[in-house]
This record gives sequence, C-alpha cells and structure tokens, in this order.
Amino acid sequence: MPTAAIRGAYLAQNRRKRLYGGVLLVFFVALMAGGFDLADARNAGGFWNGITHVFDFPAEVLGEAAGKLHELPAHFVTFLPALIETVNIAGASTLVGAMMALVFSLLATRGLALWPRAIPLFRRLMDVMRAVPEIVIALVLIFILGGGPVPAMIAIAFHTAGALGKLFSEVNENADLKPVDGLASVGGNWSQRMLFGVVPQVAPNYLSYMLLRFEINIRASAILGFVGAGGIGYELKNAMSWGQGKYDEAAAIFLLLFATIVVVDQASGVIRNRLSATEVH
Repeated sequence: MPTAAIRGAYLAQNRRKRLYGGVLLVFFVALMAGGFDLADARNAGGFWNGITHVFDFPAEVLGEAAGKLHELPAHFVTFLPALIETVNIAGASTLVGAMMALVFSLLATRGLALWPRAIPLFRRLMDVMRAVPEIVIALVLIFILGGGPVPAMIAIAFHTAGALGKLFSEVNENADLKPVDGLASVGGNWSQRMLFGVVPQVAPNYLSYMLLRFEINIRASAILGFVGAGGIGYELKNAMSWGQGKYDEAAAIFLLLFATIVVVDQASGVIRNRLSATEVH
C-alpha cells in the first residue's frame, strides 16, 4: 500500500475518533444539564436560591465556637470516648474484612485457587460485596439488630472484604509459585501451601493496603454514626440537631475527627513508605 494511502487512512481514522469524541461530549453535557434541571425542579428550584447561603451554616458554627473557645478543651475530653469507639469500629472492621479478603482472594486467584472452577463465583461475590454501600448494609442491620457499633462494624467489614479481596487477588497473581510447588511436593495441603508459600511473599503489600483501608474505614465509621451506628458521628449528629447553642460541640467534634484522620493518614503513609522500601531492597 502506498505511503500516501496509509497516511490518508490514518488521518481519516483520527477524524472519526474526534467526531465520535465530540458527539459523546455533547451528549454527556446535555445529559448532565438535563439531570441538573430535573433535580432542581424536584427540589422546588431551590438550588439557585440556596447557593448564596452556602456559607451561612459554617459561619454560625465558627462564630459560636469562637465565642466559646475556652470550652473546647472540655468538649475534647467529653467526646474522646466516642472518637475511640469510632477508631475501634474502623480497626475491628478492617481486621475482620482483611481476614475475609485473604481467604476470598486466594480462592479467586488463578494458579492458587482450591477450586479453579469456582474462581468466577468468588470474584463475582467480591464484586457484590464492594458494590453495596456500607450505609445501606448498616441501615438494614440497624433495623434487625438495633443501633450501636456492631451493625457499623459488620457493614464496614463486609464492604472491606470485597474491596481488599480485589486488591489482594491482584497481588497474589505476582507471587512466585516455586515455594507452593515445593510444599506440595512434600505433602503440604492447600492451607499450608497458601500460609507458608504465598502469604510471606505478599504480606507487605497486604499490610500496605490494610493501612490505606483503615483510613477509609475511619471516615466510613464516622459517617455511619449519623444513622445511629454509634461513635463520634452519632455525637456530631446530636450536636448539629440541637442547632444554636450546641455548635461549639459540633466544632470540637469536627476538630477531633479532622486531627485523628490527619494523624492516621500521616502515620500510615510513613509505614507504607517503609514497607515499600523494604520490599524494594
């Protein structure tokens, strides 16, 4: 084929790509605009009226907190147990979810699975587990079990198992199978091959993903407190529901939660970096 013909075909293909991209962009913008208009109409057209007051509530909270600045240390002490409960929910759910994810990921990894034909089943199961939002699971469990930290822990652990299971299975695919084959040659069963042949290789990656998930679960456990799942989110909901007169407590809770997330984020980042450096060496 002549060079001119190849060049012409290439330019024509690029023009078609740009045309298709432009059509998709116009369709996407029209879809977003139509969806916004519909949502605004369902909301009685309150978006444009309310957008001008978006900073009113933060201003009230900060103003009341500034007027009661001397009371903030006492509020920190008061809400510290609720913060500890939130961190405990996140820690327990991360640990339980990671243990479930470990098993599911090994059962869903080619070359490692105990039942190779069941690999698609375990993968779809993990898809479902991470597709259902924690708040939906928590609401169902609260209806069944009542309010408290247990429904939050189960809901977050369920979602964590699906999310970490996907990540763990990708890590497992890079594991060296020579130790697994060696253990199989001396009569090791499937559990022994996985525990002593695979897990030691991928443990640093597992721990790194667990730390990242722990940060996410702290935020999730605080959010679930708004639906009655306990922890500092429940206290924040109560403080905000009272309105003026309790905004200083809401500000104290915000500061506690923000400081905790920053500390955990920085600490886990340092640990993950050290794990990565150790793995490289």
